[in-house]
Amino acid sequence: MVKQISLDGWQVQQLTDLLKKGSEIVSKTNRPIVLYRQTLEEEDDAYEEIVCTLTKDYVIEQLVTSGGVLVPSFHQQYVFTIEEFPQELIRKSRDRFLEIIDLLEEQTR
Repeated sequence: MVKQISLDGWQVQQLTDLLKKGSEIVSKTNRPIVLYRQTLEEEDDAYEEIVCTLTKDYVIEQLVTSGGVLVPSFHQQYVFTIEEFPQELIRKSRDRFLEIIDLLEEQTR
C-alpha cells in the first residue's frame, strides 16, 4: 500500500507541474487549453457536455447545454486552483487523470 500512495503522490505532483506549465502558456497566448470534453446526453442536434479548461492559474469545469434551437447555457461551473485539481481528478477518474497528463505533456513540449 505504501508504494501505491507514493505513486499517487508522484502522479499528482507531475500533473500539478504540467498544469503550471500549461497555465504559463495560457498566460502568454491568452487562449485556454481544453483538457477534456465529455458528452453526457445527446438528443437530435442538442447535447449536454462537460467542458474542462485550463486558464491562467485555474481549471474550470462547466456543464454546458447547447445545439439545435437551444441557446448555449451553463448549468454548473466548478473552479479549481491548479493545486486542488489533481486531487479532485484522481478521485473521479484515474483514466482521465492519465489522459490529461499525456495531453499536457504533448502541449508543453
